[in-house]
Amino acid sequence: MRALKILPRFLRRDDGNATIEFCFLFPFFIGLFASSFEAAYVTMRQVMLERATDIVVRNVRLGIGGAPTHSSLKADICNTAGIIPDCMNTLHIELERVDSTWNMRTGAVKCVDMDEDIEPQISFTQGDDNDLMLMTVCAVFEPMVPTTGLGLKLPKVNGGSHYALVAITAFANEPNS
Repeated sequence: MRALKILPRFLRRDDGNATIEFCFLFPFFIGLFASSFEAAYVTMRQVMLERATDIVVRNVRLGIGGAPTHSSLKADICNTAGIIPDCMNTLHIELERVDSTWNMRTGAVKCVDMDEDIEPQISFTQGDDNDLMLMTVCAVFEPMVPTTGLGLKLPKVNGGSHYALVAITAFANEPNS
């Protein structure tokens, strides 16, 4: 009986309003905050990958360092980018010659699948003098906050848990003489 008398008085109290508003709005603002950090990090990684690719390709065009190999290009991009974690294992480079009919790559860019132990086949053709070469660089990352906001919506490699950033550039092989 006493509980029935206390219940109406308890229901009229309003000293918990701020807590209710906080509980409704806090997850939204934390998700927005996490997404903004994720967006900044994705953008920074993309810019550094593009910059490193451009610098390394410029060195290749100028003939600095001799004829590049797959591993030397990968190491140069990793050293220049500096922000790619476990770069030598998460970076995938393809180099292919563009033929005289301008047939270029079609289909999805091949990336390292960090969720599987399978390494994609490497297409690395150095080409001859005056060939137009297309270089595709793909780096794979794990989202900072994979369960909320942008980290949840980023397109994943093969439906796994990692997303890919791609840099594509073209250059002409300069004649040796």
